[in-house]
Amino acid sequence: MPSWRHLGAPWPVGTPQALGSDVVDRYGADVLGGDWRRPPRGRSQEVAAEVGLVVEDVETGWCGAIVRVEKAGGQHVVHLEDRHGALRAFPLGSGFLLDGAPVILTPVVTTRPPTAATRTASGSRAVSGQRARVARGSRIFVEGRHDAELVEKIWGADLRLEGVVVEMLDGVDDLAAAIRDFAPEPGRRMGVLVDHLVPGSKETRVVEAARQVRPYAAHVLIVGHPYVDVWQSVRPERLGLTSWPSIPRGSSWKQGICAALGWPHATVTDQAMAWRRILASVSTYTHLEPALLGRVEELIDFVTDPGQGEP
Repeated sequence: MPSWRHLGAPWPVGTPQALGSDVVDRYGADVLGGDWRRPPRGRSQEVAAEVGLVVEDVETGWCGAIVRVEKAGGQHVVHLEDRHGALRAFPLGSGFLLDGAPVILTPVVTTRPPTAATRTASGSRAVSGQRARVARGSRIFVEGRHDAELVEKIWGADLRLEGVVVEMLDGVDDLAAAIRDFAPEPGRRMGVLVDHLVPGSKETRVVEAARQVRPYAAHVLIVGHPYVDVWQSVRPERLGLTSWPSIPRGSSWKQGICAALGWPHATVTDQAMAWRRILASVSTYTHLEPALLGRVEELIDFVTDPGQGEP
């Protein structure tokens, strides 16, 4: 049967073409023609769980930045840190919001094969295929655990290669006694790193007395940085700060720092967690202040001096 168009006749009465282009179809589009099952927030999209990505757990409302993804109990778990520094773990997968849209978190896939590092965290040339050296008689001493952990993170590879052990003093109040106990001599040098070594400080008076201990003075090097605590040697921008907060004298410095940054601070455990957060922000010597870098390098040179009878 010939069509209306073929016969040159006008369009049938009632068709939109017959009524003109301005006529609106009062029946509208087919309501079942689109994605009528689409959720109000949209369908979930897969997103790689990159460290630093801020997401929200739909079920609990917990919102935080991804700090790590690990495998536990046969499944991947994502750890989220909220703005107060608290951590919670959630199963990796669906049930998260990113900028208000639903997402499915997936493990990060490394597309490039890992390459051997050419530099250590301290900036030294990396040496591969060489075993750690047997420990020297010489030692480097630091005030406490946090100092030791920071030195290990940045200079650990260098120190193992040189056979240098780092020991903790648990403070420097009795530094002179620590020197006598160690009894340094040629081939058994003692390097000491002291916090807050500035004119007029208690630490300066302690160090001045310790430098006079005989007959060991020639085999001891005591250096220090100006920071109240080794925390402060981490560049503030690593924590999103322009400068470290100023804490009134007489107050607990670490507790005051945590409080000023809005982190939990009431207990020793809170302060330990704060240090873990600070330490995690450091991965290379460029993340530390030069005043600390120079002193540690000076100590390493002192205790590894080949002219001092070391094997």
